[in-house]
Amino acid sequence: MHTAILNAIVRWRKSVAYALLLSAMVVSCNSHKQSADKNFDTAVPHPAYIAEHPRVLFDEAHRNIHTADGLYRPFVELLRNDGYEVLSFKRPFSAATLAEGRILVIANALGPNESNDSSAFTPMECEAVHSWVGTGGALLLITDHAPTGFAARCIAHHFGVEMSYGMTEDSLHYDTSTKDFSRLLFTREGGLLVEHPIISGRDATERVNRIMTFTGQSMKVPERAVGFLKLAASAVNRPASIRVDKTGGDTKVEITYGDPVSADGFVQGEAFKYGKGRIVMLGEAAMLTAQIDGTTRQPFGMNVPGVDNRQLALNIMHWLSGLL
Repeated sequence: MHTAILNAIVRWRKSVAYALLLSAMVVSCNSHKQSADKNFDTAVPHPAYIAEHPRVLFDEAHRNIHTADGLYRPFVELLRNDGYEVLSFKRPFSAATLAEGRILVIANALGPNESNDSSAFTPMECEAVHSWVGTGGALLLITDHAPTGFAARCIAHHFGVEMSYGMTEDSLHYDTSTKDFSRLLFTREGGLLVEHPIISGRDATERVNRIMTFTGQSMKVPERAVGFLKLAASAVNRPASIRVDKTGGDTKVEITYGDPVSADGFVQGEAFKYGKGRIVMLGEAAMLTAQIDGTTRQPFGMNVPGVDNRQLALNIMHWLSGLL
């Protein structure tokens, strides 16, 4: 079985490190993976778009972990109920194909090599996305901890964004109901939600006050960007190293996270205009969907009680489509 399939099954358990054999254990790992929360309420009482329906291209052409009918189904249903037309997009990026949509969503693409950390996109695709945004397209690029950040670096670099590629932790600003320092909490009171239309919304009912993320990486903020999910001075990045070991007929992929280094100047969410277009980049994927953890059966994403991740998802799309 190809390593990409294994990663699709077990990667999202969000462990600090893993070393898994491509063997019969795949079956048991599959029973513990996250699943989309079918009971999550995606209704939008007052859709943003009624007469017009901006077309969203949801990338599924690059070995993406998240698909429109898979783990990102709650996000896609929320968008459709808000009036967007969302299409599963299974073709390479080019000027011609990207012209079919107004917004492009890329969520955790994987590289084609065994460790999934090579570029998920060809140089021509990266240039096509760069040109399309510059002439008015809108991009939502979502990456996560290794290997997905590595796989997306080609596109990020075209827009001047540097990523940490590893895993981000904060021992002071995290979900204290868990013992997981990588389950970060961004609050208005803590000063980690930076003012931007995505955070303030169109009125008080859309105001974002509390966001939770679920183990991801981080990014630096270009001069023209606003890092609306700001990391605290106490946050650290743990660099990732990936090793592939082949023994007999088995392939073992090991991802380890090294000693912490300061995450000063990094964020987990940023937005900026580029040419005539707009870009939002996120360093963690689960924050914009609703899942059930396969082991604990607990909510995992915008279905966690008391967070504003659902509104964040809508506000991001409203900003990308020009409503904000």
